[in-house]
Amino acid sequence: MRPEVRQSELAMNYQTLVRELAQAQSQADTLGEQATGDAPIDPAAVPVMLAHAPVDPVDRPGTNWMWELATHYERMRRAYPEQQLCIVFDIDGTILDLRHLVVHALLGYDREHGSEYFHGLRAEDVRVHENRIDEFLGDLALPASVRADVLAWYDEHLWSPEGILAANQPYQGVLGVIRWFQLQPSTWVVLNTGRPEDIRELTLQALNDLGRAYRVTFNSDLLCMNPCGWERRVADSKATCIRRLQERGMRVVAVVDNEPAIIQAMAEADETHEILFLHADTIFESQRVMTPRTVTGSTYDLAELVSEQELRRRVQFVWHGVNDEANLRQFLASGVHWAECDIRQDPLGRLVLRHDSFEETRWHRAEQPFRLEACLRALRAQGRSVALDLKEGDDVVERVLGIVAALGFDEGSLWFNGSIEVLREPGIRRLAEAYPAATVSVPVDFLGPLLLAAPELAKEILATLRSWGVNRWSLDWRTAGIRELMDRLEEGGWPVNVYGIPDLEAFLEASLLLPSSVTADFNFPGWHYFGRGSGEHRAYHRYDFARTASTDRPAAAS
Repeated sequence: MRPEVRQSELAMNYQTLVRELAQAQSQADTLGEQATGDAPIDPAAVPVMLAHAPVDPVDRPGTNWMWELATHYERMRRAYPEQQLCIVFDIDGTILDLRHLVVHALLGYDREHGSEYFHGLRAEDVRVHENRIDEFLGDLALPASVRADVLAWYDEHLWSPEGILAANQPYQGVLGVIRWFQLQPSTWVVLNTGRPEDIRELTLQALNDLGRAYRVTFNSDLLCMNPCGWERRVADSKATCIRRLQERGMRVVAVVDNEPAIIQAMAEADETHEILFLHADTIFESQRVMTPRTVTGSTYDLAELVSEQELRRRVQFVWHGVNDEANLRQFLASGVHWAECDIRQDPLGRLVLRHDSFEETRWHRAEQPFRLEACLRALRAQGRSVALDLKEGDDVVERVLGIVAALGFDEGSLWFNGSIEVLREPGIRRLAEAYPAATVSVPVDFLGPLLLAAPELAKEILATLRSWGVNRWSLDWRTAGIRELMDRLEEGGWPVNVYGIPDLEAFLEASLLLPSSVTADFNFPGWHYFGRGSGEHRAYHRYDFARTASTDRPAAAS
């Protein structure tokens, strides 16, 4: 069973409190827009930093580094509610996984020379820093002449423009972390890199190409490059960047970097003694050193960072597959407002909640049918909203409408969904006419190839569906090119629902794209949600409660 009191409900949501205060100030609104990278920063518009006792970073060894970052950000926002905060990220080895760049360069050697020395090489095979590729080559037992030739080729081509653009791969989750902070008001994400000034535009192009799928943008005014050139005085350059950000009036909350020596230099230069340093434990060249106010991690775990309450204010959450009484109890115990139910007619002609057809998954004597009317009565009594997924059409549509009308659901609390081939035009029109203010959606994953290859034709089909009464489009998260498809649909002013979410991390990634709604099983023990799932093929989510309890995080520090 789900705990009676959730930690997130006990902890004060300081981010939300401060945002409500900040939104009342027009200056904060203006600067908040700049924080997402939509416009250059006007240093004169940044308020002068106020005298304030420093905020000590949280020091709890063993806790997750993303949890530490979230906690420290909240404390800094509470301490400096009217100031502009910034989170600083290194690029190479922190945002970008340079193992892909190494592989690209070595495979380029084989392509150019018609050899096969690196046949089958994968990024995970590279376990050395890009500057120590000679150690990697030594393990391959190449002839001395070939090894020298490869090293010369590598040095010349590793950082070629073509390589920077082609081998641009982020670490899992990092762009979601950046997206989260870019969504926060009066908060900037700054890049602080050892790359030289002469590849500024190339760096921005590569990062923005990468960030587009995550709705992350970077601009030149928030990018600190190394004026000294390749591999020269990198620590000094990065420490200087932090100091100049502070001189511009920004309050630096945290710095993320993969090189221990660089973190040490920045920590020593930090006169505020309140910056939290996060060591990205990926592949690094310098020796590990102990530095104050530093936490370490290797996984950008969104679940430790992102606030459920904040997301719920921006995105409609829908609990998928409330098809049995046990899942209904879990749903009603949650803070999620929308329940999704799958409707079918059983062999006795009753309307029941069941994902699979009775032909696909045969019924049996032990099966306990959950009647549609019983579920709707419970939801109505609790003031919840419902998304009805009609798995069958024809007279089922009229019968569903009759039950809904008898229970007195408000139009704004209703959502009808069904595939085009099941509902067809008459069924969709009937639902839309009966409840004009309700949400009516259909899955449009089949339009993916058309949206990308023949967008005008796809728009004609969407316009036809809209004329029938469809007012929201559903996309499966597992659909190839889902992010670009969302962009295409939303560019046309069409709200999108994302479904087919496998776990909490995917749920957070999808939610950070800010679709109109996200539908999931809520099999999220990290949030103390224990959804059973829809029962497709009689499969349900199961939980190890002992393990769940042992991994619970403490509530955010107040």
